[in-house]
Amino acid sequence: MNSLSACRKHKLFSALLLAASVTVTLTAGALAAEKAPAAHEAPKEKTAAAAMPEMPKPTAEHQWLQQFVGEWKSDAEAYMEPGKEPVRMTGTESVKPLGEFWTISEVKSTMMDQPFTGNMTLGYDPKKKKYIGTWVDSMTGQLWEYEGTVDSTGKILTLNAEGSCPMNPGKMTKFKDVVELKDKNTKVMTSSMLGEDGKWVTMMTSTAKRVD
Repeated sequence: MNSLSACRKHKLFSALLLAASVTVTLTAGALAAEKAPAAHEAPKEKTAAAAMPEMPKPTAEHQWLQQFVGEWKSDAEAYMEPGKEPVRMTGTESVKPLGEFWTISEVKSTMMDQPFTGNMTLGYDPKKKKYIGTWVDSMTGQLWEYEGTVDSTGKILTLNAEGSCPMNPGKMTKFKDVVELKDKNTKVMTSSMLGEDGKWVTMMTSTAKRVD
């Protein structure tokens, strides 16, 4: 009787050890499976990097604008009233690149015996296929916004804008600035306004020479 009881105890003990061993093995396997990524699953960092959109790259049109970068000195004539002699003035322009996409210029002069400062940004919008820009200055409270194109010669940039008519404040009219590159060191700008008769009226011409 004692021998049989001892045998049963031995078998029961062996069964308990086997069950414990299987439980430990299954638990360890489950934990390992949780920690290890599936074979088909990429690491999270690589997946996030792959999902990032490609950064935009400057186009040939952006590169075209870089030829304005530098220091310039200008001689200008402003046509204040029809039939009268133009007002002559001199000024400077400093054009700097903002990365490879934009140029930012600062114009300084004296107008009507008052110091004058203007800032222009120029860039290119590939979606619109237009050159774009802005202008603000120390004599007006308006933010001018440009859209324009370069002609087939690659030498003439025409920028169009809309703003308040200087002869009739409050009335909006069309303006355009045409910048012609005579050579790498000379540029001529003509600013015009669309008159009530549908004809363009020249407001200012400026010839700038590179000094850097």
